[in-house]
Amino acid sequence: MKWASAVSREPNVELAIEESIAAVSQELEKDNVDLAVVFISGEHAPHYDRIPELVQRKLNAKVLIGCSAGGVIGGGQEVEQTPGFALTIAHLPGINLRPVHLEGTALPSPDAGPEAWERMMRIAPIEVPAFIALADPFSYPAKELLEGLDYVYPNSVKIGGMASAAIAPFNNVLYLGTAVHRTGAVVLAISGDLVVDTIVAQGCRPIGDPLQITKCNGNLLLELEKEPPLEALRRVVRSLNEEDKELARHSLLLGIVMDRMLDHPSHGDFLIRNIMGWDPNKGIMQIGELLTEGQIVQFHLRDAKTSTDDLTELLKQYSEDKVGTQSEGALLFSCNGRGVNLYGQANHDTGLFQTQVGSIPLGGFFCAGEIGPVNGNTFLHGHTSSFAIFRPTTQNKLS
Repeated sequence: MKWASAVSREPNVELAIEESIAAVSQELEKDNVDLAVVFISGEHAPHYDRIPELVQRKLNAKVLIGCSAGGVIGGGQEVEQTPGFALTIAHLPGINLRPVHLEGTALPSPDAGPEAWERMMRIAPIEVPAFIALADPFSYPAKELLEGLDYVYPNSVKIGGMASAAIAPFNNVLYLGTAVHRTGAVVLAISGDLVVDTIVAQGCRPIGDPLQITKCNGNLLLELEKEPPLEALRRVVRSLNEEDKELARHSLLLGIVMDRMLDHPSHGDFLIRNIMGWDPNKGIMQIGELLTEGQIVQFHLRDAKTSTDDLTELLKQYSEDKVGTQSEGALLFSCNGRGVNLYGQANHDTGLFQTQVGSIPLGGFFCAGEIGPVNGNTFLHGHTSSFAIFRPTTQNKLS
């Protein structure tokens, strides 16, 4: 197994592709490319339809996937707010690649059995594939896809992101081979001699104590510990220092424990969701997730320092705990609200990755929603950095 990744800021799209291919070809011969992953910024939109053909003319990868992006990542470098073309390629001996393009209308019905999902994905659960999913946020129900994949492939990793270069329908692109799609999702199933490790950094820290939902309706939070949630929040905020009180005015979120078997939830056990609004008269809140009574929740704060500390700790823990084969390549699906927007500097998350994990080839893009696991279930996130780290099952198959 061997990976290579590069990025180009060249505004001429043909030169950008040539520059990127020349860079990755120094690490991996073009004749050995099994997988090519392409991300293209919105500045290149007039040339979207030409991209996969231009790439394949020079690479002839067995499988090519990709999408349009608000910012791109290649060669461990983040490119935002300027033309960017990112290319990550891999030679994957002993590994099967099965890509599909899906439209939302083709999803199996809620009462369909596993066989319907197997037919759609063209792979059996016994193969325990890992899935990389790229989807258009305007046309594809990613949440339903992830729930179905978790149901049928419970032991499989699912990771990816939502195309992010458009603010209106039909203006994103998804690539599969030389085909260009304006809607739907591209999902790649990977199976064989491969381990995919994941790191999902949500960039938050808890405040106050965990609280139980005693009354809710859909995504409306009506009671926490038998009192209005707004009153519970006020009590938490009163206990904060002045800096955190100010932060709570604009960076307050709710963490939801999705595993009901956890008696003492800790960092990483919470699914972080936005507080979309509240009624000051009734004291109730609207949350960006469906709720159920009995769930444990806790208020959280996010800022640049917290996000840095969170990602640093997760990457450090991964490096210390990882056993087995050497990591060979990685993809990063990062929120388009991170990067320069959050940290005020480029290459923040990629720099932390290289410091803690190593200088392995790292590609990816800034997403309009990131896909990754929390406590064994897969969710569509906001504000996260979701890493997929690839390594062979056996170390003697590195070539």
